[in-house]
Amino acid sequence: MRRMPLSADTAQKLAAHLKVPLEHLMHMPQHILIQKLAEMAEKEAGAAAEAAQEENEEKKQKE
Repeated sequence: MRRMPLSADTAQKLAAHLKVPLEHLMHMPQHILIQKLAEMAEKEAGAAAEAAQEENEEKKQKE
């Protein structure tokens, strides 16, 4: 099986997110990596949306 082409930055973020060493990440099956990447992206998108919503609420309160 071919290794998944991940950038160094993405690999480090995913390893930190999964709390596994980078070496373990490189040996994970591709379908699991794709699933975990999707979960990480979903979590980051949710956090960004939440931050944007809080920012909008703060702007409304100031007005």
